Amino acid sequence: MTTPECKARAGEDAPCAATPSPNPAAELKSAMAGFVSEFKDFTTNIQTKLQEQDDRMTKLDRKSTFGARPALATAASVEAPHQKAFEDYLRSGDDDALRGLEMEGKSMSTAVAADGGYLVDPQTSATVQSTLAATASIRAIANVVNVEATSYDVLIDHTEMGAGWATEAGSTAETGTPSIDRITIPLHELSALPKASQRLLDDSAFNIDEWLAGRIADKFARSEAAAFVNGDGIDKPTGFLTAPSVDNDVWAWGNLGYVVTGADGDFNGADALIDLVYALGAEYRANGTFVMNSKTAGAVRKLKDNDGRFLWSDGLTAGEPARLLGYAVLIAEDMPDIGSDTTPIAFGDFGAGYTVAERPDLRVLRDPFSAKPHVLFYATKRVGGSVSDYAAIKLLKFGTA
Repeated sequence: MTTPECKARAGEDAPCAATPSPNPAAELKSAMAGFVSEFKDFTTNIQTKLQEQDDRMTKLDRKSTFGARPALATAASVEAPHQKAFEDYLRSGDDDALRGLEMEGKSMSTAVAADGGYLVDPQTSATVQSTLAATASIRAIANVVNVEATSYDVLIDHTEMGAGWATEAGSTAETGTPSIDRITIPLHELSALPKASQRLLDDSAFNIDEWLAGRIADKFARSEAAAFVNGDGIDKPTGFLTAPSVDNDVWAWGNLGYVVTGADGDFNGADALIDLVYALGAEYRANGTFVMNSKTAGAVRKLKDNDGRFLWSDGLTAGEPARLLGYAVLIAEDMPDIGSDTTPIAFGDFGAGYTVAERPDLRVLRDPFSAKPHVLFYATKRVGGSVSDYAAIKLLKFGTA
Protein backbone atom coordinates (compact mmCIF):
# COMPACT_ATOMS: atom_id res chain seq x y z
CA MET A 1 0.00 0.00 0.00
CA THR A 2 1.29 3.37 -0.99
CA THR A 3 0.80 6.63 0.81
CA PRO A 4 -0.50 9.79 -0.87
CA GLU A 5 2.96 11.28 -0.57
CA CYS A 6 4.44 8.42 -2.58
CA LYS A 7 1.78 8.84 -5.30
CA ALA A 8 2.46 12.53 -5.53
CA ARG A 9 6.15 11.95 -6.07
CA ALA A 10 6.19 8.88 -8.32
CA GLY A 11 2.71 8.58 -9.79
CA GLU A 12 -0.03 6.01 -9.30
CA ASP A 13 1.82 3.05 -10.71
CA ALA A 14 5.20 3.61 -8.91
CA PRO A 15 5.57 1.64 -5.71
CA CYS A 16 6.86 3.37 -2.59
CA ALA A 17 10.03 2.22 -0.78
CA ALA A 18 9.36 0.61 2.59
CA THR A 19 10.21 2.67 5.72
CA PRO A 20 13.27 1.10 7.48
CA SER A 21 12.45 -0.55 10.82
CA PRO A 22 14.21 0.85 13.94
CA ASN A 23 17.46 -0.85 15.26
CA PRO A 24 17.50 -1.06 19.14
CA ALA A 25 21.18 -2.07 19.36
CA ALA A 26 22.32 0.92 17.34
CA GLU A 27 20.22 3.32 19.39
CA LEU A 28 21.63 1.89 22.67
CA LYS A 29 25.18 2.20 21.37
CA SER A 30 24.60 5.81 20.36
CA ALA A 31 23.07 6.65 23.76
CA MET A 32 25.98 5.08 25.65
CA ALA A 33 28.49 7.00 23.55
CA GLY A 34 26.69 10.24 24.38
CA PHE A 35 26.59 9.42 28.11
CA VAL A 36 30.29 8.58 28.21
CA SER A 37 31.15 11.81 26.46
CA GLU A 38 29.04 13.88 28.82
CA PHE A 39 30.49 12.08 31.90
CA LYS A 40 34.03 12.76 30.72
CA ASP A 41 33.18 16.43 30.33
CA PHE A 42 31.65 16.44 33.84
CA THR A 43 34.67 14.81 35.50
CA THR A 44 37.04 17.10 33.64
CA ASN A 45 35.07 20.11 34.85
CA ILE A 46 35.13 18.85 38.47
CA GLN A 47 38.87 18.20 38.36
CA THR A 48 39.48 21.66 36.96
CA LYS A 49 37.46 23.30 39.74
CA LEU A 50 39.20 21.24 42.42
CA GLN A 51 42.59 22.20 41.04
CA GLU A 52 41.60 25.86 41.01
CA GLN A 53 40.38 25.58 44.62
CA ASP A 54 43.63 23.91 45.67
CA ASP A 55 45.66 26.64 43.97
CA ARG A 56 43.70 29.33 45.80
CA MET A 57 44.15 27.60 49.18
CA THR A 58 47.88 27.25 48.54
CA LYS A 59 48.17 30.95 47.74
CA LEU A 60 46.20 31.88 50.87
CA ASP A 61 48.34 29.60 53.03
CA ARG A 62 51.54 31.11 51.64
CA LYS A 63 50.19 34.58 52.19
CA SER A 64 49.15 33.89 55.81
CA THR A 65 52.43 32.21 56.70
CA PHE A 66 54.75 34.64 54.94
CA GLY A 67 57.27 35.85 57.47
CA ALA A 68 55.74 33.64 60.19
CA ARG A 69 57.72 31.49 62.61
CA PRO A 70 58.89 28.16 61.16
CA ALA A 71 57.38 25.09 62.77
CA LEU A 72 59.47 23.31 65.39
CA ALA A 73 58.35 19.95 64.04
CA THR A 74 56.90 18.70 60.77
CA ALA A 75 53.86 17.33 62.54
CA ALA A 76 52.63 20.29 64.57
CA SER A 77 49.74 19.66 66.92
CA VAL A 78 46.47 21.47 66.42
CA GLU A 79 46.26 24.45 68.76
CA ALA A 80 43.06 25.35 70.55
CA PRO A 81 41.62 28.75 69.54
CA HIS A 82 41.68 30.16 73.08
CA GLN A 83 45.28 29.07 73.58
CA LYS A 84 46.34 30.63 70.28
CA ALA A 85 44.57 33.87 71.22
CA PHE A 86 46.23 33.93 74.64
CA GLU A 87 49.67 33.33 73.13
CA ASP A 88 49.09 36.11 70.59
CA TYR A 89 48.18 38.41 73.48
CA LEU A 90 51.37 37.52 75.35
CA ARG A 91 53.52 38.06 72.27
CA SER A 92 52.04 41.31 70.98
CA GLY A 93 49.45 42.56 73.43
CA ASP A 94 46.76 42.45 70.72
CA ASP A 95 43.49 41.46 72.36
CA ASP A 96 41.42 41.43 69.15
CA ALA A 97 41.61 37.65 68.96
CA LEU A 98 40.47 37.28 72.55
CA ARG A 99 37.63 39.72 72.04
CA GLY A 100 36.60 37.98 68.81
CA LEU A 101 36.44 34.58 70.45
CA GLU A 102 34.37 35.98 73.28
CA MET A 103 31.92 37.67 70.86
CA GLU A 104 31.43 34.38 69.03
CA GLY A 105 30.13 32.91 72.27
CA LYS A 106 32.71 30.16 72.47
CA SER A 107 33.49 28.69 75.88
CA MET A 108 36.75 30.27 77.04
CA SER A 109 38.64 30.32 80.29
CA THR A 110 40.61 33.35 79.14
CA ALA A 111 38.35 36.34 79.74
CA VAL A 112 38.76 40.10 79.79
CA ALA A 113 38.71 41.51 83.32
CA ALA A 114 37.60 44.96 84.41
CA ASP A 115 41.14 46.17 84.98
CA GLY A 116 42.47 44.88 81.68
CA GLY A 117 43.89 41.65 83.05
CA TYR A 118 43.24 38.19 81.71
CA LEU A 119 42.62 34.84 83.29
CA VAL A 120 45.44 32.57 82.37
CA ASP A 121 44.92 29.84 79.80
CA PRO A 122 43.70 26.58 81.47
CA GLN A 123 46.73 24.62 80.28
CA THR A 124 49.12 27.16 81.78
CA SER A 125 47.19 27.34 85.04
CA ALA A 126 47.25 23.59 85.43
CA THR A 127 50.98 23.57 84.87
CA VAL A 128 51.49 26.09 87.64
CA GLN A 129 49.23 24.21 90.03
CA SER A 130 50.92 20.89 89.41
CA THR A 131 54.33 22.46 89.92
CA LEU A 132 53.25 24.06 93.19
CA ALA A 133 51.75 20.80 94.41
CA ALA A 134 54.99 18.96 93.65
CA THR A 135 57.17 21.46 95.48
CA ALA A 136 58.69 20.52 98.85
CA SER A 137 56.38 22.75 100.83
CA ILE A 138 53.79 22.49 103.59
CA ARG A 139 51.28 22.63 100.75
CA ALA A 140 52.19 19.02 99.95
CA ILE A 141 50.84 17.74 103.28
CA ALA A 142 48.42 20.49 104.33
CA ASN A 143 44.68 20.71 103.73
CA VAL A 144 44.32 22.74 100.50
CA VAL A 145 40.89 24.22 99.68
CA ASN A 146 39.68 26.39 96.81
CA VAL A 147 37.43 29.31 97.73
CA GLU A 148 35.64 32.04 95.80
CA ALA A 149 35.54 34.56 98.67
CA THR A 150 38.05 36.83 100.38
CA SER A 151 38.56 34.48 103.33
CA TYR A 152 37.96 30.93 104.49
CA ASP A 153 36.50 30.07 107.88
CA VAL A 154 37.38 26.85 109.69
CA LEU A 155 34.95 25.74 112.39
CA ILE A 156 36.64 23.77 115.17
CA ASP A 157 34.94 21.80 117.93
CA HIS A 158 37.77 21.23 120.40
CA THR A 159 35.82 20.84 123.66
CA GLU A 160 34.30 17.74 125.13
CA MET A 161 30.60 17.29 125.70
CA GLY A 162 29.90 16.27 129.30
CA ALA A 163 28.56 12.84 130.19
CA GLY A 164 27.84 10.95 133.39
CA TRP A 165 26.55 7.66 134.67
CA ALA A 166 22.88 7.55 135.52
CA THR A 167 20.96 5.34 137.92
CA GLU A 168 17.53 3.92 137.40
CA ALA A 169 15.80 6.08 139.98
CA GLY A 170 18.19 9.02 140.39
CA SER A 171 17.87 12.32 138.58
CA THR A 172 20.21 13.22 135.72
CA ALA A 173 22.34 16.31 136.17
CA GLU A 174 22.96 18.76 133.36
CA THR A 175 26.19 18.07 131.44
CA GLY A 176 28.57 20.37 129.67
CA THR A 177 27.83 21.60 126.13
CA PRO A 178 30.58 21.66 123.47
CA SER A 179 31.62 25.00 121.99
CA ILE A 180 32.74 25.82 118.47
CA ASP A 181 35.60 28.14 117.57
CA ARG A 182 35.93 29.92 114.26
CA ILE A 183 39.34 30.37 112.63
CA THR A 184 39.33 32.86 109.77
CA ILE A 185 41.97 32.49 107.07
CA PRO A 186 42.18 35.66 104.93
CA LEU A 187 43.43 35.42 101.37
CA HIS A 188 46.45 37.52 100.45
CA GLU A 189 47.76 38.45 97.03
CA LEU A 190 50.86 36.64 95.83
CA SER A 191 52.48 38.24 92.80
CA ALA A 192 55.28 37.59 90.34
CA LEU A 193 56.77 39.91 87.73
CA PRO A 194 58.85 37.99 85.17
CA LYS A 195 60.01 39.78 82.04
CA ALA A 196 61.29 38.97 78.58
CA SER A 197 62.45 40.99 75.61
CA GLN A 198 60.08 41.45 72.70
CA ARG A 199 62.67 39.86 70.43
CA LEU A 200 62.67 36.77 72.62
CA LEU A 201 58.87 36.65 72.51
CA ASP A 202 59.05 36.72 68.71
CA ASP A 203 61.63 33.92 68.61
CA SER A 204 60.42 30.96 66.60
CA ALA A 205 61.65 28.32 69.04
CA PHE A 206 60.28 29.97 72.19
CA ASN A 207 57.36 28.39 74.03
CA ILE A 208 55.44 31.15 75.77
CA ASP A 209 53.23 28.91 77.91
CA GLU A 210 56.00 26.78 79.38
CA TRP A 211 58.24 29.77 80.06
CA LEU A 212 55.52 31.77 81.78
CA ALA A 213 54.30 28.81 83.82
CA GLY A 214 57.81 27.89 84.91
CA ARG A 215 58.76 31.39 85.98
CA ILE A 216 55.53 31.98 87.89
CA ALA A 217 55.59 28.56 89.51
CA ASP A 218 59.16 29.03 90.75
CA LYS A 219 58.41 32.43 92.26
CA PHE A 220 55.10 31.40 93.80
CA ALA A 221 56.42 28.12 95.19
CA ARG A 222 59.33 29.75 97.03
CA SER A 223 57.20 32.56 98.39
CA GLU A 224 54.47 30.21 99.55
CA ALA A 225 56.85 27.76 101.17
CA ALA A 226 58.45 30.50 103.25
CA ALA A 227 55.12 32.01 104.30
CA PHE A 228 53.52 28.71 105.31
CA VAL A 229 56.38 28.18 107.76
CA ASN A 230 57.40 31.64 108.95
CA GLY A 231 54.76 34.05 107.59
CA ASP A 232 53.71 36.78 110.04
CA GLY A 233 50.16 37.07 108.70
CA ILE A 234 50.69 40.68 107.50
CA ASP A 235 49.82 40.68 103.79
CA LYS A 236 50.88 37.05 103.69
CA PRO A 237 49.78 33.69 105.17
CA THR A 238 50.43 32.94 108.84
CA GLY A 239 53.16 30.33 109.24
CA PHE A 240 52.70 27.57 111.80
CA LEU A 241 56.02 28.44 113.50
CA THR A 242 54.75 31.96 114.24
CA ALA A 243 51.85 30.61 116.29
CA PRO A 244 52.24 30.88 120.09
CA SER A 245 53.91 27.83 121.63
CA VAL A 246 54.07 26.45 125.18
CA ASP A 247 55.50 23.42 126.88
CA ASN A 248 53.36 20.44 125.96
CA ASP A 249 52.86 19.60 129.63
CA VAL A 250 50.81 22.80 130.06
CA TRP A 251 49.38 22.93 126.54
CA ALA A 252 46.13 24.84 125.94
CA TRP A 253 44.14 25.60 122.79
CA GLY A 254 45.51 28.51 120.81
CA ASN A 255 49.12 27.34 121.25
CA LEU A 256 51.36 24.73 119.69
CA GLY A 257 52.89 22.36 122.19
CA TYR A 258 56.63 21.74 122.18
CA VAL A 259 58.90 19.07 123.65
CA VAL A 260 62.40 20.04 124.81
CA THR A 261 65.51 18.04 123.97
CA GLY A 262 67.08 18.70 127.37
CA ALA A 263 70.23 20.19 125.84
CA ASP A 264 70.78 23.72 124.61
CA GLY A 265 71.08 23.53 120.81
CA ASP A 266 71.62 19.77 120.72
CA PHE A 267 69.67 16.49 120.57
CA ASN A 268 70.93 14.97 123.81
CA GLY A 269 70.18 11.53 122.41
CA ALA A 270 67.34 10.10 120.34
CA ASP A 271 64.78 9.98 123.15
CA ALA A 272 63.58 13.51 122.39
CA LEU A 273 62.30 12.40 118.99
CA ILE A 274 60.37 9.54 120.57
CA ASP A 275 58.91 11.96 123.14
CA LEU A 276 57.88 14.26 120.27
CA VAL A 277 56.02 11.48 118.47
CA TYR A 278 54.05 10.45 121.53
CA ALA A 279 53.30 14.02 122.56
CA LEU A 280 50.88 14.00 119.63
CA GLY A 281 47.45 12.51 120.23
CA ALA A 282 46.76 9.05 118.88
CA GLU A 283 44.02 10.34 116.57
CA TYR A 284 46.61 12.53 114.80
CA ARG A 285 49.64 10.26 115.08
CA ALA A 286 48.40 7.83 112.43
CA ASN A 287 48.83 10.55 109.78
CA GLY A 288 51.93 12.13 111.32
CA THR A 289 54.75 13.64 109.25
CA PHE A 290 58.10 15.06 110.31
CA VAL A 291 59.06 18.44 108.84
CA MET A 292 62.66 19.72 108.84
CA ASN A 293 65.25 21.22 106.51
CA SER A 294 68.14 19.40 104.85
CA LYS A 295 70.75 20.45 107.39
CA THR A 296 68.66 19.14 110.27
CA ALA A 297 67.91 15.96 108.33
CA GLY A 298 71.66 15.37 107.95
CA ALA A 299 72.04 15.51 111.74
CA VAL A 300 69.03 13.26 112.35
CA ARG A 301 70.33 10.60 109.95
CA LYS A 302 73.26 10.02 112.32
CA LEU A 303 71.07 9.20 115.32
CA LYS A 304 70.88 5.60 116.51
CA ASP A 305 68.81 3.80 119.08
CA ASN A 306 70.25 1.92 122.05
CA ASP A 307 70.81 -1.14 119.88
CA GLY A 308 72.90 0.77 117.35
CA ARG A 309 70.21 0.94 114.64
CA PHE A 310 69.68 4.14 112.72
CA LEU A 311 66.38 5.88 113.38
CA TRP A 312 66.27 7.13 109.78
CA SER A 313 65.39 4.82 106.88
CA ASP A 314 65.23 5.74 103.21
CA GLY A 315 62.26 4.85 101.01
CA LEU A 316 62.37 1.38 99.50
CA THR A 317 60.79 2.44 96.21
CA ALA A 318 61.12 5.46 93.94
CA GLY A 319 58.97 8.36 95.08
CA GLU A 320 58.47 6.99 98.59
CA PRO A 321 59.47 9.50 101.29
CA ALA A 322 62.14 8.79 103.84
CA ARG A 323 61.00 7.42 107.21
CA LEU A 324 61.94 8.49 110.69
CA LEU A 325 60.67 6.21 113.47
CA GLY A 326 58.27 4.82 110.87
CA TYR A 327 56.81 8.21 109.85
CA ALA A 328 57.26 10.16 106.61
CA VAL A 329 59.69 13.08 106.46
CA LEU A 330 59.10 16.27 104.47
CA ILE A 331 62.19 18.35 103.72
CA ALA A 332 61.15 22.01 103.89
CA GLU A 333 64.15 24.29 103.51
CA ASP A 334 62.42 27.19 105.26
CA MET A 335 62.52 25.40 108.62
CA PRO A 336 65.17 26.87 110.95
CA ASP A 337 68.53 25.24 111.60
CA ILE A 338 69.42 23.57 114.87
CA GLY A 339 70.35 26.21 117.41
CA SER A 340 69.76 27.42 120.93
CA ASP A 341 66.02 27.40 121.76
CA THR A 342 65.04 26.91 118.13
CA THR A 343 62.29 24.58 116.87
CA PRO A 344 63.78 23.05 113.71
CA ILE A 345 61.65 19.88 113.78
CA ALA A 346 57.87 19.66 113.67
CA PHE A 347 55.72 16.56 113.83
CA GLY A 348 52.01 16.36 113.27
CA ASP A 349 49.00 15.67 111.10
CA PHE A 350 49.30 18.73 108.87
CA GLY A 351 46.21 17.74 106.90
CA ALA A 352 44.24 18.56 110.02
CA GLY A 353 46.61 21.08 111.59
CA TYR A 354 47.27 23.51 108.73
CA THR A 355 44.90 24.79 106.03
CA VAL A 356 45.87 26.48 102.76
CA ALA A 357 43.03 28.46 101.17
CA GLU A 358 43.40 29.79 97.64
CA ARG A 359 41.40 31.11 94.73
CA PRO A 360 41.61 28.88 91.67
CA ASP A 361 42.13 31.69 89.17
CA LEU A 362 45.50 33.08 88.15
CA ARG A 363 45.64 36.55 86.59
CA VAL A 364 48.23 37.74 84.09
CA LEU A 365 48.58 41.38 82.99
CA ARG A 366 50.93 42.19 80.10
CA ASP A 367 52.93 45.42 80.40
CA PRO A 368 55.05 46.32 77.33
CA PHE A 369 55.73 49.92 78.41
CA SER A 370 57.31 50.02 81.87
CA ALA A 371 60.57 48.24 81.02
CA LYS A 372 61.09 48.70 77.30
CA PRO A 373 62.42 46.90 75.30
CA HIS A 374 61.34 44.19 77.72
CA VAL A 375 57.77 43.04 78.31
CA LEU A 376 56.64 42.51 81.90
CA PHE A 377 54.06 39.90 82.88
CA TYR A 378 52.38 40.80 86.15
CA ALA A 379 50.87 37.58 87.54
CA THR A 380 48.81 37.48 90.73
CA LYS A 381 47.24 34.74 92.80
CA ARG A 382 45.34 34.98 96.07
CA VAL A 383 46.28 32.50 98.77
CA GLY A 384 46.13 32.27 102.56
CA GLY A 385 47.19 29.83 105.25
CA SER A 386 46.97 29.33 108.99
CA VAL A 387 46.96 26.74 111.73
CA SER A 388 43.51 25.19 111.82
CA ASP A 389 43.98 22.69 114.67
CA TYR A 390 46.46 23.54 117.41
CA ALA A 391 46.34 19.99 118.78
CA ALA A 392 47.54 18.42 115.53
CA ILE A 393 51.11 19.83 115.42
CA LYS A 394 53.94 19.48 117.94
CA LEU A 395 57.41 21.04 117.89
CA LEU A 396 60.83 19.88 119.10
CA LYS A 397 62.64 22.67 120.92
CA PHE A 398 66.41 22.45 121.22
CA GLY A 399 66.65 23.77 124.76
CA THR A 400 66.17 22.88 128.37
CA ALA A 401 62.88 24.64 129.12
